Amino acid sequence: MSISRKLGILVVFGVPAIIGGGIVYYIFQSYTPMIVYEIILGFAALGFIKH
Repeated sequence: MSISRKLGILVVFGVPAIIGGGIVYYIFQSYTPMIVYEIILGFAALGFIKH
């Protein structure tokens, strides 16, 4: 997999990280669930990049 494709995947995962993180924070009114969401999303992105 080329470096440009890997960077593209990270950019695509950046949108749910920003918007989804805001939604999770709005629902729970706490940073802990938001951080957990971001970590899970990060692992998913790394999984796609490693594949």
